[in-house]
Amino acid sequence: MKPLVAVVGRPNVGKSTFFNKVVGRRVAIVEDTPGVTRDRIYADVEWRGRSFTLIDTGGIDPNTSDALLSQTRRQAETAIETADLILFMVDARGGITSDDRDVADMLRRAAKPVLLVANKADTPGLDMESVDFFELGLDDPFPVSSTNMLGLGDLLDAILERLPDAEEAGDGGGDGTIHLAIVGKPNAGKSSLVNRLLGAERVMVSEVPGTTRDAIDSELTVDGQRFVLIDTAGIRRKRAVDEDSLERYSVLRAIAAIRRCDAAVLMIDAAAGVTEQDAKIAGLISEEGKALAIAVNKWDALEKETGTLEAYRRNVYEQLKFVSYAPTLFISARTGQRTGSVLETARTVYQQAHKRIATGVLNEAVNDAAAAMQPPAASGRRLRIYYATQPTVAPPTFLFFVNDETLAHFSYQRYLENQLRKAFGFEGTPVRLVFRNRARPE
Repeated sequence: MKPLVAVVGRPNVGKSTFFNKVVGRRVAIVEDTPGVTRDRIYADVEWRGRSFTLIDTGGIDPNTSDALLSQTRRQAETAIETADLILFMVDARGGITSDDRDVADMLRRAAKPVLLVANKADTPGLDMESVDFFELGLDDPFPVSSTNMLGLGDLLDAILERLPDAEEAGDGGGDGTIHLAIVGKPNAGKSSLVNRLLGAERVMVSEVPGTTRDAIDSELTVDGQRFVLIDTAGIRRKRAVDEDSLERYSVLRAIAAIRRCDAAVLMIDAAAGVTEQDAKIAGLISEEGKALAIAVNKWDALEKETGTLEAYRRNVYEQLKFVSYAPTLFISARTGQRTGSVLETARTVYQQAHKRIATGVLNEAVNDAAAAMQPPAASGRRLRIYYATQPTVAPPTFLFFVNDETLAHFSYQRYLENQLRKAFGFEGTPVRLVFRNRARPE
């Protein structure tokens, strides 16, 4: 998974400007008014072949009594808790303030790796003055100018040096443990399912949406398979989260749980049906390349007629076409109906996500697919697939060497994916197809 890097500091030190420059597009709103960035904003960054997720946060004002700024501070604290590395940004022009000292104390208590970044070092003089920040006791400050893009390359190099080593793609959990995230909207029954699977009231359950605010890990072993269940706060639509509610601070934790899981169970409230927010959560799981099972909960509460289950299943796949590879279960966490199949299905989709196909067998399937449907052509040139290989798993990724990657139309890529699924399964896991130009082999 991608490591998380949080940018924190007091208001108006240039965090959002830095974020926008590094990400490469204007994502965060930039104004001179302190407190403009109220929500955490995150985006993936790639540097020297490695990737991480950068989190922009609102300014931390440790002593404020303003309600909105207090909420912003709590959001930043949540980002600190979930981050693998923290960039503590200060203002090289303004020098050290009491708020900088308070934030530094907060970071020391967090016991997370910290890089001190002295922003707005636009001139050599300010570059030299950044040494004053040694007083904060956080090692050497990195002088940068986000506006003028000075020193950002050196800082990004330093970030990569301090990030945890990236796991080899496809190696899984190493010891065979399956980290399973239980995700979904508030009040879909996530905590009830975790309690049912554990056989104990390990997680607080309430009818009030938003009861679970942190990602909570619980371990269990079933038939020799070790699981770590990650119960998460419900993910709600942004407009549905009240400014004063702690639910808004749960979103990043839930996203972080998806990032660090091996597989996810998306819980859908049977009475509510598939909602826009369910689709967004499923999309996030797919984008992160995680194995997925869908659990329609509270199935016992519906009045059902013959054929209701299959009709409901068809509707789920109609609403979630992009994850139609995910198995759908119909359960009741309250009564225990079919909950025993959840872990079994989670293990199946995990195994499918880690499946490797021998190169010879893979190319036979690709050749059969190309013979059944001729590759597309444009401007008198036809796509030619020389050969394919599978470099990684979790998710299974297939590299196609072709004469012209621009000829690999999306519709034909989808066709190839469907043929690979028909030949090899891959139930419950995304499949990635990558096309690369290569001279025709002799």
